[in-house]
Amino acid sequence: MFYVGIECNILLLLDKACYSMHEWALAEAILKSAEQIAEQENLKEVTEVTIKVGELQQIEPPILRFALNQMKPDNFKKAKFHILKAKSTLKCRVCGNAWQFNFKKLDKETAEAIHFVPEVAHTYIKCPKCGSPDFEIASGRGVWLEDLKGVKC
Repeated sequence: MFYVGIECNILLLLDKACYSMHEWALAEAILKSAEQIAEQENLKEVTEVTIKVGELQQIEPPILRFALNQMKPDNFKKAKFHILKAKSTLKCRVCGNAWQFNFKKLDKETAEAIHFVPEVAHTYIKCPKCGSPDFEIASGRGVWLEDLKGVKC
């Protein structure tokens, strides 16, 4: 029985690691894009990076911030990272109704499925007005650089 407990703890740790791997991969992509912009703008030092994260991405901001700070290149050493959340708005293709998506209303399994493959949201979410699963994600998906500040060369 002791071994089962250890095995369960390892699986739990692996499960948490899978979630955080997503943030580390995003941090790498964000930094790569920010470096390109800094180079184009002739910034010798980057002081602030503002990132907007769509709610449907289900990013853990503390993990993303930690990853960014651990991976930042030399010209980003003094950079502060600001992470903003973009609310998700869904719009029904049948009746035209638009509504705010709320993850808190979903059970854990559904939220996890949408986290890993946002396109499956149509399987679980219906228009609150007409009940149709035919909707578009009008906003709140993706990760983008909102602003970059620094010192010019």
